[in-house]
Amino acid sequence: MQSTHLRPVEFDAALIVKHDGSGPRYTSYPTADRFVTGPVVQQYLTALQKRQSERPQAALSLYVHLPFCDTVCYYCACNKIATKDRARADFYLDYLEKEIALVREQFTKQPEVSQLHLGGGTPTFLTNLQLERLMAMLHAAFVFTERAECSIEIDPRRLNVGALELLAKHGFNRMSIGVQDLDPAVQKAVNRIQPPEVTQSVLEQGRKLGYRSVNLDLIYGLPKQSVQTMESTLSTVLQWRPDRIALYSYAHLPERFMPQRRIETEDMPRPAEKLAMLKLAVTTLLEAGYVYIGMDHFALPEDELAIALDEGTLQRNFQGYATQADCDLIALGVSAISRIGDTYAQNHRDLDEYYAALDQGVLPLSKGLTMSADDLVRRAVIHDLLCQSEIMIPAFEKQWGIRFNTYFAPDLQQLLDLQADGLVEVTDEAIRITHKGRFLARIVAMRFDRYLRETRSSAKYSKVI
Repeated sequence: MQSTHLRPVEFDAALIVKHDGSGPRYTSYPTADRFVTGPVVQQYLTALQKRQSERPQAALSLYVHLPFCDTVCYYCACNKIATKDRARADFYLDYLEKEIALVREQFTKQPEVSQLHLGGGTPTFLTNLQLERLMAMLHAAFVFTERAECSIEIDPRRLNVGALELLAKHGFNRMSIGVQDLDPAVQKAVNRIQPPEVTQSVLEQGRKLGYRSVNLDLIYGLPKQSVQTMESTLSTVLQWRPDRIALYSYAHLPERFMPQRRIETEDMPRPAEKLAMLKLAVTTLLEAGYVYIGMDHFALPEDELAIALDEGTLQRNFQGYATQADCDLIALGVSAISRIGDTYAQNHRDLDEYYAALDQGVLPLSKGLTMSADDLVRRAVIHDLLCQSEIMIPAFEKQWGIRFNTYFAPDLQQLLDLQADGLVEVTDEAIRITHKGRFLARIVAMRFDRYLRETRSSAKYSKVI
C-alpha cells in the first residue's frame, strides 16, 4: 500500500464540475435508506448473541443521540427537536435508561467500550446534572477502557459553566465545535449568531483541560456566503489552529428539511461561487499545513487521523473518519443506528414511537438490514476507496475469495469514463484514485454500489461537491 499522507491533491475545477453529482456519504454500506422494516428486533438480538459467543472480549463503540436544541439553525438536516424546556431532557433520559437496561441484558457481564460519542441535536443542551446522570447510566452498564476515545459535539453558545470540566472528569478527550461561518450576515441568514470570541473561548478552555483533539465544523455554500466571507472565516480559524477541520458542502434540500425553507433562495451562492469557495478553502488549508484526509476532512500532520491515513489504518463509520479498528457499534436514542457484525438496526426516528416501544419493554427499533455476502464485499471495496484511495487487488481477492475482475465486471465498466479523465487508474494489481480524483472519491465509490446501479436513482442524495 502506498503512503497517502504526503500524496498531493489536485483541485481540477473542470473535472469536478463534469463529474459532480448526488450521492451517499457512505458512513455505512448499504446506506441507511436501504434499511427495511421486518423482524429487526430479533435480528439485532441474534447479532448480539452471536457476538457474545464469537468475540465477547472485543471492545464496543457507543453512540448516544441527544436530539434537543433550543434554537433551530436553518441549514440543519439533523434529527433534532427545538425546545427551551430542559425538563424534556430529563424525560428523555428516563427512556434512555430503559433502552440501556434492555441492551445490557444481552450481555453476561459489563461489555468493554473503547469509543464513546455524544451527538445530536446539541448534547450541550443538557444541564450539568443531566450530563452527570447520563454518564452514571453509561458507566453502570459498560466498562470504559483506560484509553477510551470519548468525544462530544459542542455548540459553544449553549455550554454550561463547568460542563467541559465535568466531561473531562468522565474521560472526554475530544470535542467537535460547530462554527459553520464567522460572518455576521451569514450567521443571521442561517439563524446561528455565534461571535468568534465565543468559539475561541471554548476551544482554549478545552485545550487547557487536556482535550487532545479539537475539530471545527465549517460549511461552504450557505446563504450570503462568498469567497470574501470564506477567506475571512478561514483567516480567523487558522489563528486558532484546530487539530481537525471538517469542511462540509451545504445541501439545500428544503423539500426534505423544513427549517431550510426559511432560507431565501436569492441569498444562495451560485454554483460557480460555491466551487470557488471550496477551491479557496482547500488551497488555504493545504498551504497552512493541513493534510487532506478525504471527502471533507482535514487534519494537522501530527493528528491521529493523519497518522492513520499514512499508516493505512484509517476507518470510516457513522461519525465519519475514525482511527480505531472497525468495531461493533451500539447506538442509543431516537433515530440512532447500531451495527453489530453484519447487522444494522435503526431506532425509531419519531420520539413518540421511540417512547412507546420502550414503554412496552422492547428495543425501540424500526428498521434495519442484515448484510448479504455481496453487501460485505462491496462494503470493503467502498471502505478501501474512501479510506485508502486504493484497492490492492491480489490481497483483496485472497481475503474475500473472489476473482476481482470477474466479480466486479459491470462495476469496472462504469469506471471507464473516470479512467479516461484521469481520476482513477486501474491495473491488474490495483485500483487507485489519482491526485485529482481524491475530491471525487465518493463518485468512484458509487460505481461499486449495486443498489444505485440496479434499484434506485441517486437523486435523493446531496451533492458530492
